[in-house]
Amino acid sequence: MSQSRFEELVGEIARAIAERPLDNGLADHLNEAWPFGGKVFGELQELCAQGEREGWLMAREAGGIKFGRAVKPGTKAGGFSVDVVRMKDVCGPHHVHPNGEIGAVMPIEGAPKFDAYPAGWYVYGPGSDHHPTVSGGDAYVLYLLPEGAIEFTGK
Repeated sequence: MSQSRFEELVGEIARAIAERPLDNGLADHLNEAWPFGGKVFGELQELCAQGEREGWLMAREAGGIKFGRAVKPGTKAGGFSVDVVRMKDVCGPHHVHPNGEIGAVMPIEGAPKFDAYPAGWYVYGPGSDHHPTVSGGDAYVLYLLPEGAIEFTGK
């Protein structure tokens, strides 16, 4: 497994969902097609751990959050950027998703929830906003942003 496999795998997922609206139906589809506990989700989680160990993922840290953009939009994941964060019982900076956000919550320790979402996939629609929060443990959160669009508000 390697960085190239990570890019290949997120690219496969991105291509499979590229034309779908960002809504609850997409979250249901992701959780059926690539469920937490399944082979692909497990591989993705291991690749995140490997990337953290080897330094090609989450190379930056601020406020108790490790983070980094793994794939830029217009490359391996089509029109999506792919970012990965590691959060443990922490609230992150408020931001808006102009085009929405598709994410995967991958537990590392405990029974973490990302906002209200347990392990698995979630979808926030266009224009949504939040203070990303992990409670109940430690988790990787991988997220795809259409066109890489995210706006930090400073709130």
